[in-house]
Amino acid sequence: MTGDTSRSEIGISCDDFLRIVSLLGEQGQDDIAWSESIKAPTDPDDFALEAIFVICNSGMKNTVARRIFEKCRDELARGGNARHVFGHLGKATAINDIWNGRADLFARYLASDDKLAFCASLPWIGNITKYHLAKNFGADVAKPDVHLQRLADREGVTAQALCERLATATGYRVATVDVLLWRACANRVLNSRTGIFHGGET
Repeated sequence: MTGDTSRSEIGISCDDFLRIVSLLGEQGQDDIAWSESIKAPTDPDDFALEAIFVICNSGMKNTVARRIFEKCRDELARGGNARHVFGHLGKATAINDIWNGRADLFARYLASDDKLAFCASLPWIGNITKYHLAKNFGADVAKPDVHLQRLADREGVTAQALCERLATATGYRVATVDVLLWRACANRVLNSRTGIFHGGET
């Protein structure tokens, strides 16, 4: 690791966050462009594919999950069965159910007053992954995954409150702050256990 090992005793400051953005470089800018432009699903297919993507990502590395998602997407587009290309029976069944019921599910999603709760009602979407899906549907929320929860616990707040504070200070969406903090931890720019920065190690 290179760089200093400083950390703030009061949590992540606005300056800390801007430093994170700088250290993430092009990857950080790509994350910002993506997160700041997310829109709500516009049709049943779009709705279903986002949900299927989140199911594939649950508990898997993104690179592996994306390949599985692409296989499922192509299989479903041919009128096939996700079980033919995905060996996880529970996830494959949930994927089939969402795809086959996508028109009704999308209509119910649009009519729902509580979009986060609706996301949690979908098969194989749990209390953490509902935030991931809601974010991909355009909701301005933070996902309290392991890294974000550790950072929030260091300040004695929720992941949502942590990201809201930094969003207010920086002008980014809450969801954008969330993805940048997650990226910093995943890329070892920031240690979520200790709050220590490792400058430039991306």
